[in-house]
Amino acid sequence: MTPSQSSAPTDAARPPGLADRIHGGWLGRIAGNMLGKPIEHGDLWTRDRIDHYLRRADALPLTDYLPPPPSAEDAAQLRPEWRSCVRGRVDGSCRDDDIDYSVLVLDLLETHGTDFTTEQLGTLWLRRLPYLQTFTAERAAYRNLATGIKPPLAATTDNPYQEWIGALIRADVYGWVSPGRSRRAAALARRDAVLSHTGNGVYGAMWAAALIAAAFEASGPREAVEAALARIPAGSRLARTVRHTTALYESGLAWADTLAEMEREVGHLHWIHVVPNAAVLTAGLLYGEGDFTSTIALTVRGGLDTDSNGATAGSVAGVLCGAAAIPSQWTEPLHDRLRTAVFGFDGIRISELAERTYRLAAGGRDSPDGPDA
Repeated sequence: MTPSQSSAPTDAARPPGLADRIHGGWLGRIAGNMLGKPIEHGDLWTRDRIDHYLRRADALPLTDYLPPPPSAEDAAQLRPEWRSCVRGRVDGSCRDDDIDYSVLVLDLLETHGTDFTTEQLGTLWLRRLPYLQTFTAERAAYRNLATGIKPPLAATTDNPYQEWIGALIRADVYGWVSPGRSRRAAALARRDAVLSHTGNGVYGAMWAAALIAAAFEASGPREAVEAALARIPAGSRLARTVRHTTALYESGLAWADTLAEMEREVGHLHWIHVVPNAAVLTAGLLYGEGDFTSTIALTVRGGLDTDSNGATAGSVAGVLCGAAAIPSQWTEPLHDRLRTAVFGFDGIRISELAERTYRLAAGGRDSPDGPDA
């Protein structure tokens, strides 16, 4: 190679920068959430039923938002929000609790920093979130907080949802502000999760935050999944489920067969429980192999809590590839606009949220704690 033949990568080959990866995480989370939102009812919208719907609409392989319902009967089975979430009708993001919590955590970190307490988070819920826009474990904890019950009892009093997926859906921002620092991300997510969850519910949040943090430096989803597993108890049901799903993938089993096997193992749990959803999410990430569209499509087609799983898968895939590499059919209809129930944030630009998150992440990189504190 002569001196004039530079070995520096071209713009197309250059890995995305931190700001672009964080923006990709936000966009991916929102797009994945909206993809799964119309069919968020795991008892009704099983894997077979989802694929039957897609075949009838001539939408397999799934490469865009869910197609409009082919019949009035189909429309009646979708969530009412479908009118704003299906292809051709997306005009900005739909409001959803999965995204509300990302906005809320950003506000928490901007207000209190990474030294926030669980009690401060609870106070922010009461100030920023409408009670009727909370569900399951979050609603139980909110009710407890409003009646003066403080953490850790806020999570365990009259709360039968302690191991459901709610804490996991709140974890993304902790990963985005901790690029390459999965231990730090998991610790932040744990402090959040114990407000409303225990056991595997808490581990799910730690795992998701660590997964997203690891994705900033991982070579692909397999490496990120492995790094995240190191941040939760190895003997937990969640860890065993993620390892089993990974082993089936590595054995060469097909995606559908892997999910069928995992359904036999953990399908007795509620469709909003964190453990079976972790299996669907892990399979979507691994079989998606880093491709944004394949990742969120497979994850949502896996069923169960489709909008929550789609959101987390989109976040990981968006961090891996960066915002600029996300196909335009997912991002252009969002018009850089977010709907949210969090007081003071409705209508905010997605790019502004990403910029504010980037400032927190860039500042955290200067911490003396080390690369994975």
